[in-house]
Amino acid sequence: MRGKLMFLTGLAAGFVLGSRAGREKYEEIRSTAQKAWQHPTVQEAAGVAQAQANKLYTEGKDKLQSSKLGEKLSTNGHDTTDELTAPSVTGTKSTGTSY
Repeated sequence: MRGKLMFLTGLAAGFVLGSRAGREKYEEIRSTAQKAWQHPTVQEAAGVAQAQANKLYTEGKDKLQSSKLGEKLSTNGHDTTDELTAPSVTGTKSTGTSY
């Protein structure tokens, strides 16, 4: 019984010490990543990528609507324009707000 108690005490102490060290490293990594994300070059690239994704999405939606499947969906009472909305990329604003 005493061995189990010593093991649990050691486990708890290791957990507490490891958590503190892990949290500090996590905060360091998080702040570095946040600085990199807020860099103007990264924000510009994210904006370009989002614009390209929106363009591809719109082209795909138009192709679907003009296809036989799109026509079939619209004749069955499904309006494909209501079901298909452009996706948004979160976190691309350079306001300093983390998402």
